[in-house]
Amino acid sequence: MKYNGLFALAEPMAGLMSEAWARWRIPVDVVVPVPLHADRERKRGYNQSALLANHLCRRLNLAFTPEALQRVRYTRPQVELSAVDRLANVANAFQANPGHVAGGDVLLVDDVCTTGATMIAATEALLAAGAKTVSGYSVARAN
Repeated sequence: MKYNGLFALAEPMAGLMSEAWARWRIPVDVVVPVPLHADRERKRGYNQSALLANHLCRRLNLAFTPEALQRVRYTRPQVELSAVDRLANVANAFQANPGHVAGGDVLLVDDVCTTGATMIAATEALLAAGAKTVSGYSVARAN
């Protein structure tokens, strides 16, 4: 889906996420996709995490809030890096909008969680903006 332009897979993948949600249900005020840098999104043509989050929100009647988090620094693709380098690569790469997350329970959506480095960096930005809690949710977990 991410690299081959198969963005149509987002809807059935979000369906799997929504089915699993019934077992994992937690308080959620806003759903925030992990953002791509504007240059990368322009090149790819879409943000796979935003597509997943949008379809998930439609199915579960949750608040899709992509403007709550921005990637403010261009980073190398994580797939090229070791676990230690991934943490450094995405450190301080995100900035959250307090007007969308302050005091709220945030569900952070990404397509794949490998080492958790991206989720950690995004979570740090959301908490710094005043989010009460941040929970990560991805369609896949790499080993």
